Amino acid sequence: MAQTRTAIRYAKAVLDLSKDQNSAELVNADMKSIANAVEASTELKDMLLSAVIPAATKKSALLAIFKDLNPLSSNLIDTLITNTRIPILGEVAQRYTELFNESQGKQVAKVTSAVPLSDDLKAKVLAKVKELTGKEAEVVNVVDESILGGFILRVGDIQYDASIANKLNKLKREFTLN
Repeated sequence: MAQTRTAIRYAKAVLDLSKDQNSAELVNADMKSIANAVEASTELKDMLLSAVIPAATKKSALLAIFKDLNPLSSNLIDTLITNTRIPILGEVAQRYTELFNESQGKQVAKVTSAVPLSDDLKAKVLAKVKELTGKEAEVVNVVDESILGGFILRVGDIQYDASIANKLNKLKREFTLN
């Protein structure tokens, strides 16, 4: 919990600076790249969390991995290393993107499905989210075969679970109660 608050503080600070310098969009692209890389790579996560790897090595590795970063993004890495907060880099990047989208009136609609969504289904989800919330949304599709079929839609703190696994669990609970 404390790390989440800390990540939000860093993200807000970088967002404020990037807005002042009219580079919020460029920094957002960097933050998306960083968040995706940290999420996808266990080696990168392990490197960030490692107490054995010196800070200078971490910094040079990060700058080699993320070439062509905006100066604000590079400064964020420097600041996190200086303040011994580099393990939360991925979370800071993720929070920045959330805050940036919020400031632009956008939101992320996370759709978990058993198979990848087609473009037609993505368009329908976007239309439904716009209708429900009145805001533009970006669809992120997460494939999870364990839900068997259907989908789970999450927008902000609203969740709609229309998965087959959820329906089967409800049936199972009904039978065990009787």
